[in-house]
Amino acid sequence: MIQMTEEGWRAILSGESPDLRRGRHLFGLIPSNPRCKLCYAPFRGIGAPLMRLLGKRQFSKNPNFCNTCLMSGTIGGVEIEITMLFADVRGSTTLAEQISPSEFSRLLNRFYKVSTDVLIQTDAWIDKLVGDEIIGLYIPGFAGPDHAHLAVHAAGKLLHATSHGEASGPWVPVGVGVHTGVAYVGLVGSEGGISDLTALGDAMNTTARLASSAGPGEILVSEAASTAAKLDVGRLEGRQLQLKGRSEPVAVRVMRAADV
Repeated sequence: MIQMTEEGWRAILSGESPDLRRGRHLFGLIPSNPRCKLCYAPFRGIGAPLMRLLGKRQFSKNPNFCNTCLMSGTIGGVEIEITMLFADVRGSTTLAEQISPSEFSRLLNRFYKVSTDVLIQTDAWIDKLVGDEIIGLYIPGFAGPDHAHLAVHAAGKLLHATSHGEASGPWVPVGVGVHTGVAYVGLVGSEGGISDLTALGDAMNTTARLASSAGPGEILVSEAASTAAKLDVGRLEGRQLQLKGRSEPVAVRVMRAADV
């Protein structure tokens, strides 16, 4: 198991690891696509058998990355600025009462599939599928320096993918929260046991509460995220939200399908 220092985690998550850069150069010489967005290990073509010998395969939680880039590391991580996206099916309890359990399952699976596709296309790390919600992390080492812009773009693509803004209405009502802030990002779990790459901290809690406050077809973007994404806020509705656990209101910008 790789012994990862805090400096090592920071280098990987920020995209500045010299070892990773060397690996990317080496694997990049193998003419095979698709490949891991982090280390460039090819998943198909002539390079795939070699990668399998090295233990590198597409990671089940996000096929844009291989299973060894981070999941072979030791428990640990680092505080780093990222952008978080939480997308939530609004009124899911009422929906579940109106249709059969099988129909509700198919609806959620369709939502998961559409959301996962959008997040993967925009270089997010898919953190969790929980109940009626999906969580994407836009980490600089994966998404690059424009992670906030990508997250806002993904939120808009998700509204369009679920047919918000169309005359017929959405096939599932979705609300989205996007926030940029410092979170603890790394592997959590037990040494030698089950571990997972995730993000922890107040910034994650804030994003979750933004999503739960968003109405159907709304994207609530925090001021921090809108600034980082360089949004033209002059045309966007502004709100002051009183979020649970906050003594002061939180300023957000509201985006809808017509705005993206």
